[in-house]
Amino acid sequence: MNNGLDAKIPDGPLEKKWEKHQFDSKLVNPANRRKHEILIVGSGLAGGAAAATLGELGYRVKCFCYQDSPRRAHSIAAQGGINAAKNYQNDGDSVFRLFYDTIKGGDFRSREANVYRLAQVSANIIDQCVALGVPFAREYGGLLANRSFGGAQVSRTFYARGQTGQQLLLGVYSALCKQIALGSVRMFPRTEMLDVVLVDGHARGIITRNMVTGEISSHAGDCVILATGGYGNVFYLSTNAKGCNVTATYRAYKKGAFFANPCYTQIHPTCIPVTGDYQSKLTLMSESLRNDGRVWAPKAKDDKRPPDQIPEEERDYYLERKYPSYGNLAPRDIASRAAKQACDEGRGVGPGGLGVYLDFADAIKRLGEPVVRERFGNLFDMYHKITNEDAYKTPMRIYPAVHYTMGGLWVDYDLMSNVPGLHVLGEANFSDHGANRLGASALMQGLADGYFVIPCTIGNYLSRQTQTGKKVTADHPEFKKAEEDVRARIARLLKINGKRTVDSFHRELGLLLWDKCGMARNEAGLKSALKRVAEIREEFWLNVKVPGENEELNQALEKAGRVADFLEFGELMCLDALERNESCGGHFREEHQTPDGEALRNDGQFAYVAAWERPGADGKPVPHKEPLVFENVHLAQRSYK
Repeated sequence: MNNGLDAKIPDGPLEKKWEKHQFDSKLVNPANRRKHEILIVGSGLAGGAAAATLGELGYRVKCFCYQDSPRRAHSIAAQGGINAAKNYQNDGDSVFRLFYDTIKGGDFRSREANVYRLAQVSANIIDQCVALGVPFAREYGGLLANRSFGGAQVSRTFYARGQTGQQLLLGVYSALCKQIALGSVRMFPRTEMLDVVLVDGHARGIITRNMVTGEISSHAGDCVILATGGYGNVFYLSTNAKGCNVTATYRAYKKGAFFANPCYTQIHPTCIPVTGDYQSKLTLMSESLRNDGRVWAPKAKDDKRPPDQIPEEERDYYLERKYPSYGNLAPRDIASRAAKQACDEGRGVGPGGLGVYLDFADAIKRLGEPVVRERFGNLFDMYHKITNEDAYKTPMRIYPAVHYTMGGLWVDYDLMSNVPGLHVLGEANFSDHGANRLGASALMQGLADGYFVIPCTIGNYLSRQTQTGKKVTADHPEFKKAEEDVRARIARLLKINGKRTVDSFHRELGLLLWDKCGMARNEAGLKSALKRVAEIREEFWLNVKVPGENEELNQALEKAGRVADFLEFGELMCLDALERNESCGGHFREEHQTPDGEALRNDGQFAYVAAWERPGADGKPVPHKEPLVFENVHLAQRSYK
């Protein structure tokens, strides 16, 4: 059934697999490490942590990012916190409970071994970050503070007010700067990867474009690591930074890497609602706000009264009503669908009725405004700047939006793709979150992959290269061929000179995917989307207008290359969603739901990872299936009631 996919999961008891694998993994001695050059694409939490750690180990590292500084990676946008099984609150947390919550939160569509390893190393991440000076919030006595997040009944989320991602990234950056100063890491800012180069079937380099000068360059190495984030911007409107894209992983897919579970998209329930067609992105209000904020909608349809004029008995605190055990901390996919249902019933608030309330009146009354301000002040300030509303006095308005993607390139237990030498970290791979990511787990995975997993497992590949002694340089014919392909693609985009802007195509694609492959999907909608995406893509290559030249700073050209990839990738998303004839996590097929509207899995037929192969330029993608085996968690209907 798995068509040759080997996840390389170690034998033995679950709690011993990572320890055993670390011991069994091949080592590269310090002298040999200096001989190896590693190419890392991406400098966020996963890529930056990997570059810093591998540089510290003695490897020669080249790190590429399209931002002007690693400090501007999108990891900076994560607000609420990072999970770890420290059990500081003495509330019953443990490694196994974090593992179980993550497996259940992903609706039983992730590998047990990978998730358990993530839970195991989570405690080390906190110690590492504290050692780097990350200013986590602390209790009065000086101990690190914790708060709760969706999908958990314990407090395991460490945080730095409402800017956790930024502080963690600064910690990574400090470690990275040390290695840059020592010469073990060389940074390439404002540089975009446009292709992966394979030599004898192994990833041996990349082709890049300098985004300031337009220079096309080849870089050879002993292996390639992609840590380039997710593909949420395929929907045009998302909480992702505008620069986030799928190009690196999709170009790797076109070179033979399998793309796993592309239909798994996370919709976050606490986004500031859309206000007009002019918007180019959306803004997230941290999930941490659901610790103290209560979500509600009017009980009556079309109730246009201001929230302070709607009495308590006429409010529907629907998460507390439907999911009493978890209440406002229900997981993101469930909370998002519940908000959509309230709005679909005509009970939405704000312009267009696309919003529900997140109310802090009870928290302010219980704790006092100074305490709420201390916990969430920067988030309230952000909300005020965007909406001109004071959330201390009137409830926030929120609505679900695209936030994170659980799909990504397929990787084995070593975080290596099916292409030898091509490793994938963080949100760019599929490995840990199944069909839905719990809040505060993205930062955990990125740092786990970069600080603790890849420094150990990369030796299993590089030790074999040490023995063969084969080195590849950028003079190899495969680099020249890849460069020619990149130049030809750029020239083709610039030559079209049509009448439509790149953004107009992106917006049309995004709205189509949001309607047909967003919070809810069905067979008819997905089939129509597949037909329409192909039509949009055909028009794009006939009628897009990309002004300027390559040999300059040309943001229209950058966008055009990324949107061209989105136009192909959107089709793969819809195909994956159509083939997965069940509902699970963020993949909600309307044909498959329980009588009370919850996701209805089909474990008998779909308990697998769908890893898609691109057979050729015009061939239909071929699915490979990695069965998911659950030996330590009992498969059950996911319930938070």
